[in-house]
Amino acid sequence: MAEVIRLKELPAGKVPEVLKYEFYFDFKAHPFAHQGLFEADGVNSVVDVVVRIKDYCAEWLAKTIDAKQSAAKHLSVTGPAIGPCSVFAEEGVFFQPAAVIPGEKPGRIYLAKDARAVGVSFYLDGGDVYVGANTVIEPGVGIKGPCIIGPGNEIRQGAYFRGNVITGANGTYRGEIKNAVLMDEGNFPHPSYIGDSLCGWKTHFGNQATTANLGIYYHVGGKNNVVVDIEGTRYDLGVYKLGIIMGDLSQVGCNSVSDPGTFLGPRTIVYQLSRINKGFYGPVEVLKNKPIEHGIVERSVFKPF
Repeated sequence: MAEVIRLKELPAGKVPEVLKYEFYFDFKAHPFAHQGLFEADGVNSVVDVVVRIKDYCAEWLAKTIDAKQSAAKHLSVTGPAIGPCSVFAEEGVFFQPAAVIPGEKPGRIYLAKDARAVGVSFYLDGGDVYVGANTVIEPGVGIKGPCIIGPGNEIRQGAYFRGNVITGANGTYRGEIKNAVLMDEGNFPHPSYIGDSLCGWKTHFGNQATTANLGIYYHVGGKNNVVVDIEGTRYDLGVYKLGIIMGDLSQVGCNSVSDPGTFLGPRTIVYQLSRINKGFYGPVEVLKNKPIEHGIVERSVFKPF
């Protein structure tokens, strides 16, 4: 079996191009408020970005809420609350949660100007939550901290943000999201799952699209790191959980599933009902699963009952 190179052991100059964030995201054309996550010291690959989401969220929330809270109104929690928590709101905020559930330490929620959160359950045991200006969060949404929600978003009923989530501006969300960054104008409006992933500018998931972020493993052998092949060389990415990396303007169609360790270059489109093997696709590529057109669907006539 060919030698496996450990990504963590490579100096920045030796990291393959298709593992660098610049291959997927054009921050000059589409600036992103949390670009600092991608440019921090020690971040040499998109995998490093995924690993650092939690720490970045905690640091950003602490710094931002500390700086803003003195100028905001301190709200009392009108819904059920278990334990101490603090809610800060700017002008025009409407806040009537279903529940606010802190952890052992007091949690904080900060709502920027004209944000609306009605019938939402906030879980602060993992960290604080920031809601950007003009963002609307509908009843029935669950949000676990740490979580940074940008401005102008529509978070639809049924969405579940499971912590370590960063969204950009002007997106639409309804599915389950965990340890992921979704950049400006993200379009994830239907039930779906996104875990341990990075989704670029104007990326899109169709209804019921899913990222598999953990491979099948045996309890005896434990969890295995994701290994990918790049031009005949195998790389151990150093993590056993990794979903999808979607470049700007990429799309995944309805009921499609991506393997752990799937990388879509910019403007790559996956048709509906596709299973995407781990690996690298695009940029500017279309992936299709069309069995009927290719004659690989069995069709037979049967006698009616």
